[in-house]
Amino acid sequence: MSRICQDGYDDDCIKENREVYGITYAQNVLSGRWKYLILWFLKPKERRYNEIKNFLGGISQGSLTKQLRELETDGLINRKIYPEVPPRVEYSLTSKGEALIPIIDLMEEFGKKFGENLD
Repeated sequence: MSRICQDGYDDDCIKENREVYGITYAQNVLSGRWKYLILWFLKPKERRYNEIKNFLGGISQGSLTKQLRELETDGLINRKIYPEVPPRVEYSLTSKGEALIPIIDLMEEFGKKFGENLD
């Protein structure tokens, strides 16, 4: 089975692999090193670009911009530009992004249970 690409699966591939299409769709939408953390960080409230960058620490400006654009294109986050000088930009979850939060919360619980003890 081929991976979902930018143009998606062709109809035959979807029909032949229907049982895993949902998983591969979710995997494709969340592919990227930082996307899970960005969504988790946006969970409680909207955030500005620099807040997200500071939270992630080691991410480059280019990587963060790319991840945010992909999340916006996939309909997981909103980008709101305020008409100020300098312009203020805030990111927030869409309803589609909010629908992923229970999954991310389960991943957090899994990591706490089975991950390395950091205490």
